[in-house]
Formats: sequence, structure tokens, C-alpha cells
Amino acid sequence: MAKTKIGKYILSRIRTKLRLVIMKEETFEEKFALRLTPLKSFIIAGLIIILLITLTTYIIAFTPLREYIPGYADVSMKRNLIYLSLKTDSLTTKINSQATYIENLNKVISGKAGMEKPKDTSTITKPELIVQLEKSDADSQLRAMIESQDKYDLALDADASFSSSIAGFYFFTPLNGTITEDFNAKQKHYGVDIVGKPNEAIKSTLDGTVVYAGFTAETGYVIAVQHSNNIFSIYKHNSALLKSIGDYVKAGEVIAIIGNSGELSTGPHLHFELWYNGNPVNPKDYMSI
Repeated sequence: MAKTKIGKYILSRIRTKLRLVIMKEETFEEKFALRLTPLKSFIIAGLIIILLITLTTYIIAFTPLREYIPGYADVSMKRNLIYLSLKTDSLTTKINSQATYIENLNKVISGKAGMEKPKDTSTITKPELIVQLEKSDADSQLRAMIESQDKYDLALDADASFSSSIAGFYFFTPLNGTITEDFNAKQKHYGVDIVGKPNEAIKSTLDGTVVYAGFTAETGYVIAVQHSNNIFSIYKHNSALLKSIGDYVKAGEVIAIIGNSGELSTGPHLHFELWYNGNPVNPKDYMSI
């Protein structure tokens, strides 16, 4: 009986009707009224709490505001870090390549470029035992067939291929004069010295872009032009330079004036170098000087 009375009492309290009234203070005029019970109040409060939790979860999960929460990882941040890491590696490789190119260019311009020495084959370990294999009839027939095909293959001649690849260009003579010193790679003289008339113009041998135009103590006023197909030309000991870095010049266009600048110069002349694929070549083989 006691439990039944307590239950009825609690049920009656929950179902007790209440009235929430909002009135104007001066006139006590009723502006808003709301009928509630403790049970309805509890339900409404629960719904409001659930709504707030849902709204907060949505904001954290699907809006940029989650980035301001400490310890919350950004999904796109990892992707951006990977992209920036790959881009940094690419830029580092490109910078190293350009640094190597500039270093080699400075060596060529200053006359300090050296040719690679042939490898010393005396230290190569030779095999102690050579096994002699017997030739079969099929092997002999295959060898004869390949040799007959390669006999007329002009591409096998490496020197001819190298010569034809650069000989296809029409080189403009930079200066008409007398050659006082020829090309000699063994003595590290990677060009030809041409003596001409005073104040005579120096012309570009091919179309290209000026990549260097400046003064060095050893070679004086120097101008260098990068051409297509990895062809590179250098003009040293000038008295004046008529083009700047970045200028595009045509074949036969005047780029400098003959001179006697630099410590290595012994008189007014042009030291002209021609490089192909990073190797010096004799300009007399490709133009009339």
C-alpha cells in the first residue's frame, strides 16, 4: 500500500500542469503563455540536449572549425605535406643540376675545363681461366647472317654519327682572319686563335641565346651563346661586348668587338671555342676560317 501511494504521488507530480507566463512589467499585460508539465519539460530538455550534441558533432566533423580543435588532424594536411615533399625533392634535383651546369660553364669560360682521362685498364682483374666454347653450326650461321647485315649499316660508325649530327648545321664564321694557334685538346687549348683587323666585329656562329656576357681576369671580356642541339660557342679576349645575358641572336649577328683583354692574351685576337654535348670540337672541321 505504501508503494502504491508513493507511485501515485510521483505520477501526480509529473502530470501536474504548470503555466509559464511572460508579462509586461509596467502593465502586467500577458505577452506569452506556455502550458507545461514536469514530464514535458524533461522531454523538451532532453531533445534540446540531443540536438546540441548532434549539431556540435556535425560542426566538428564536416566544417573547417575542426582545425581549431587541439589534436584534431586535418585530412588534407597530410596530402599537402606529401605534395610539398615531392615538389621539394624535384626542386632540389633541378637546383643541383643547374648548379652543376653553371659550374661547368664557369670552367669552360675561364679556360679551366679538363678532359676526362681514359680509364687505366692495367688494374682491371683478368680472369685466370678462359673457357673455350665450341661453335655449333647454328651459331656459325647466325653469326654470318648478322655480320652480313651489319656490314652495310652506317649507324655503327660512332664517329660518323657524331660528325653527321653536328655537320648538318651551317656554322657562320665568327671572324675572318689568320689562325695563329690551332685546336689542341691535349694541351687544353679547346679552341682556335684568330687574328683579325683592329675593331673588327665578332659574329655569332649560330642562332642562340646569350648565357654569359662578362669579364674574367684570365680571358678578358667573354661572351657565350647556347645554341640548339646542345651546341655551345664561346668568344674570348674581346674589347667590348654588344649583347647581354638573355639576348637572342641570329647567325652572323654582331655580338662583340675583337680585342686584347685578359691575362692570357698576347695580342689582339679572338679565341673561339665550339662545344657539342659537353665536349670541345675543332671549329675548323665545320666552318671555313
